[in-house]
Amino acid sequence: MEIPERRSVLHSWCVQADWDAPAIVGGAGARFWDERGHRYLDMSSLSECCNLGHQHKAVVRAIQEQAERLCYATSAWGAEPRARLAELLLEKSGFEGGRVFFTLGGADANEHAVKFARQASGKAQGWILTRERSYHGASYAAMALSGDSRTRHQVDPRDFRVRRVPPPYAYRCPFGSATEEECAELAVRQVGQAIDECGADGVAAVLMEPDAGTNGIVAPERFWPSLREQSRRRGVYLIADEVMSGFGRCGEWFAWQRHGEEGRPDLMSLAKGLTGAHLPLGAVVLSREIAARLENQMLDTGLTYCGHPLACAAGVAAVRAYEDEGLIERSRRLGARLFSALKAMQERLAVIGDVRGGHGLFAVIELVKDRATRAPVSPWPQLHPSLGTFVKRAREQGVSFAVRGNLILLAPPLVIEEEDLMDALALMERLLRELCWS
Repeated sequence: MEIPERRSVLHSWCVQADWDAPAIVGGAGARFWDERGHRYLDMSSLSECCNLGHQHKAVVRAIQEQAERLCYATSAWGAEPRARLAELLLEKSGFEGGRVFFTLGGADANEHAVKFARQASGKAQGWILTRERSYHGASYAAMALSGDSRTRHQVDPRDFRVRRVPPPYAYRCPFGSATEEECAELAVRQVGQAIDECGADGVAAVLMEPDAGTNGIVAPERFWPSLREQSRRRGVYLIADEVMSGFGRCGEWFAWQRHGEEGRPDLMSLAKGLTGAHLPLGAVVLSREIAARLENQMLDTGLTYCGHPLACAAGVAAVRAYEDEGLIERSRRLGARLFSALKAMQERLAVIGDVRGGHGLFAVIELVKDRATRAPVSPWPQLHPSLGTFVKRAREQGVSFAVRGNLILLAPPLVIEEEDLMDALALMERLLRELCWS
């Protein structure tokens, strides 16, 4: 069957000549189907964003109803769904007295979080500290913020006043530590040293992911609260990139909440699960202190579609769905079941070197040639041929997995049935046994 998109669309993160995929024409819950009638269980929420599953009825209905009333209003005018969604986000995050700035997605949310941190701190050219092997978007500024191998050659972070530090990657600790706790301590200490070297008066913010990310690194438990303590002690804002980890993905509304007030950031960026991917929408949530600092200043930024009423209506319906259906708690419960099953699988399969995550419906499986030496099946970020075969064979069996480098990334919709989840894991184990990893 000829695929028209191959001739007309420029597809992201791939060689265009290699792109070859059927069109998705429908979906429901944790499944979607293509134009050929093949159905797939979605084990990655597509781009880790369909947290509510596909075609959530309440969200679709909210979009339809809003479209009949009002499709668009510029931010120079008010719009009811925009106000309601901002109030809900402040409520769920506990950022009482704060404000919300709406964007179109995650990359511009991160860029605007940096803008606000610099303006509120009075450091227009203040340094932003991020970490290696992170991802914050693919616009030029977001690429500078990201420590991503795919975009490193396109931008010099110093041009954007960005400095990167080593990640808290406990399985392959860049500091040579022996334990997760030590790796977390050394990684946070590196952040403190970088702030001191730049001079605290010259650093506007630290921007990092509290938990999940497609880089496959899940920081040790003490990393985030220790990072919060270090940044606060030096008078530097902390920005939590919750684009992927928010809205139940990691078992809380927002991943930093697992640490309580000890982990509260000054700003956080959101997207993906904000509407369950039913419409594009991002947001920056600002604390009371930062909102107060900006209250009487000109905000020299804007987006034509920021706070688009249709997208905000979808966001309101999505937040209510997470709450009404108990999906945050469900993610926590099923995430524990997922993690337990993966740890048991690790005992049976030598190719599984490490299993990370498990706070919600998110987990990373790192594959190795030798568990003793931890030699990866392929150098990062190269994809091992057998992982490509793994994806192909799984699709033939009706399951869609996401892989990157030597990792399998599991992030199914929060509505997935437990039986379906376990069946997908059984298929994954069977395929991993069959394939060659030499």
